[in-house]
Amino acid sequence: MMFRRTHALTASLLLGLTLALAQAQVPAEPAAAEAKPAAGANAERAAGTAEAHPLLNSLGNARAWRSYKARFVTDQGRVVDTANGRISHSESQGYGMLLAVAAGDRDAFQRIWNWTRANLMVRDDALLAWRWEPDKRPAIADVNDATDGDILVAWALVEAGEGWADEGYRLAARRIAVDIARRTVLFRTEGPPLLLPAMSGFSAEDRPDGPVINLSYWVFPAFPRLAAVAPEFDWDRLGTTGRDLVLRARFGQAKLPTEWISMRDGQPQPASGFPPHFSYNAVRLPLYLAMAGIGDRRYYEPLLALWSEPDPAGLPIIDTANGSVAGRMAEPGYAIIPALAACAVAGAPLPAGLQEPAADENYYPATLHLLALTAANMRYQPCLGR
Repeated sequence: MMFRRTHALTASLLLGLTLALAQAQVPAEPAAAEAKPAAGANAERAAGTAEAHPLLNSLGNARAWRSYKARFVTDQGRVVDTANGRISHSESQGYGMLLAVAAGDRDAFQRIWNWTRANLMVRDDALLAWRWEPDKRPAIADVNDATDGDILVAWALVEAGEGWADEGYRLAARRIAVDIARRTVLFRTEGPPLLLPAMSGFSAEDRPDGPVINLSYWVFPAFPRLAAVAPEFDWDRLGTTGRDLVLRARFGQAKLPTEWISMRDGQPQPASGFPPHFSYNAVRLPLYLAMAGIGDRRYYEPLLALWSEPDPAGLPIIDTANGSVAGRMAEPGYAIIPALAACAVAGAPLPAGLQEPAADENYYPATLHLLALTAANMRYQPCLGR
């Protein structure tokens, strides 16, 4: 994804983010030191996880949802990627469905799900075609799936089925989850399971450096929920593999993951044919870790270092080959990701300026912003001053 719209962070927002990240950088006490038992949310954080409230009604900002829905969700239920030719894709539909549950908006959820079923579920299996283009006929030129989109839609259906006591949603979630596991997960007798970015194009048979993965497709908070509807697959082991790869796939001086990673011979390396960048996909990693309640500093350390001195121009895109800044994620919604990471690791308060989303940014940063606020409401309410 390439979103180039430029926005500057306000001075007060930048100051708040700097303070939050500084708090997250405070060195941990030595392991040998005796620590007093923590209570409540602090105890959960000390154990590396944070207890979750249900997703339903967890957004906590009706005004922000109304604005999001008015800008990005059509009356038919298509979620529009405003910085990418106004296309829609399985990712946007999945995010829209998740946010509709978080907002408690069943009507919007149903409209988005109806459009998704009618327009993207055109394959022979239960997976979704990944891209729908409004100005082309046919609107779907490539029926390959995108595994993160499949996971997001299935996860949203699980949450809707549980939250609104609808068995139809759960059955739909199960069908998708089963095909995700059967068709895109390499469950192997030797070695850890791997999540392919799509059914076609990324395996060892498809690429000389395959299998190729994208760590931001490991939607960590979704795996326990998919296990509820497809328990015959080892989702926990898949999540454990992803977390291990977050620690291992650290490239260059900055020790950051690239967007696309070769797992040939089992050792992660930047995949050939892709820029070796930490960019728009990989920025979701700390979001998904935090949404899963993972507060262990090890997973966030290179990111906290990268973001220790926030720049008004936006979050840097890093070329891991030489450590240079290859661009900026400039819209203000991206700034909540470092703040959420600092919250998950150290309980740093979210700056007040980030608790109200901007009204004029594009689909992707706006979506990440609302998801981060949902995560804070579900797992880290003290970071919101509650």
